[in-house]
Amino acid sequence: MTVSYAQIKASTPMVFEPGCSTRVILDHVMSKWGVLVLSSLSDGTRRWGELRREVGGISEKMLASTLRTLADDGLVHRESFPTVPPHVEYSLTPLGRDLMERMLPLVEWVAAHADGMLDRSDDEETESIASRN
Repeated sequence: MTVSYAQIKASTPMVFEPGCSTRVILDHVMSKWGVLVLSSLSDGTRRWGELRREVGGISEKMLASTLRTLADDGLVHRESFPTVPPHVEYSLTPLGRDLMERMLPLVEWVAAHADGMLDRSDDEETESIASRN
């Protein structure tokens, strides 16, 4: 199914306009941490510590905020077990799994092309600096 941006805008009035819920959800889902947390959860249920290790560089505060936001959006399920110490697991909801079926090809594309794209921009920047001197 191939759909253009124009087709989406034509079929849904006000979609992607300032103040539209679509912009809020895109911000949550496509943020750096949102993408990485959702990608990690696409491999299955994770505990807090597992997520923290898999999403390297994320602070505890940002992980908590991202998980809370994604749970509020209906993409992540949080299950707390009444044990000592507390045991909490996170997983994708059916909506989250549906999203990740569509988003993982993009993540895969980025993984395949990121180095070449950054190398190219580094080469262009070096050429630009050299031409100014």
